[in-house]
Amino acid sequence: MDETGAILARARSGPSNPSRVPLDLAYAALVGAMDKALESGGKSSTDVASVSGAIAGAGLATALPEFHRRLQLKFPSAAIFLNTDLSIALAATGESPSLVVIAGTGSAVIGRDASGTLAREGGLGPVLGDPGSAYDIGRKAMILCLSQHHPGENSYLGNEILEAFKCNWIELQARIRAGPDSILPKIFPIVAKAANEGDESARGLLRSAAEELAGFVEHVVGRLHLRNESFFLAKTGGVFNRSAYLDDHFDELIRKIAPRTRIGALPRQVAEFAAQCAVGCLDSPVRNVES
Repeated sequence: MDETGAILARARSGPSNPSRVPLDLAYAALVGAMDKALESGGKSSTDVASVSGAIAGAGLATALPEFHRRLQLKFPSAAIFLNTDLSIALAATGESPSLVVIAGTGSAVIGRDASGTLAREGGLGPVLGDPGSAYDIGRKAMILCLSQHHPGENSYLGNEILEAFKCNWIELQARIRAGPDSILPKIFPIVAKAANEGDESARGLLRSAAEELAGFVEHVVGRLHLRNESFFLAKTGGVFNRSAYLDDHFDELIRKIAPRTRIGALPRQVAEFAAQCAVGCLDSPVRNVES
């Protein structure tokens, strides 16, 4: 963005969550996206006056100080403000009270009441949590398909998974053990497609994921005493808007937990809101919503 908030360029790169990939690779992914955006916008690193980052997993991996140090070297003229994706997503709702449900490769819920009190659930990574995430749905789909597999026989969902990865079950298991983050989240869209095409096992996986995400919401709503209050709940991440068997069931469960909830998408994408925060930092620092 320029100082008026006009978007000059957008760019994407690979995984940058330092709790899921080595810190050097996570930083390289961030820089890769930044360099692409600068090139597309006809700018250089010395032109940058302010950087605001919403970085998944950075708080969990205690990587924010190291990212800050490296980015300050890359952008010597810039003020650097870094936070977690959860914090920036919550700020992006523009409301209090509000909740954000993030369901992508990982999963988490964060909320804030009218007085600014915060509560969160999830965001612990695949070993300790992330129920309802693309990673977790992919893992459970694999377990289900392997339990149903018999010599010479596969389920519809199983056939779709094997066709997508062009291998057999033994080969696929070996690939998952070698790099689960590169395989398991990619199974989620296959599950969503199978559910939309009528596969009951896939539909069951998505309904279960919706229930797990709603459980996170229920815990946060309870701690913030919002059950009977009116508030905005924003859904973001690649798990949403892929199948009604997850989205509709999730929305139904939320309305039972907190009947006055308004459910919708974030008003602005997290990256776009972070860039707007960077523009705001040209005059005054962005408030850390978790402080």
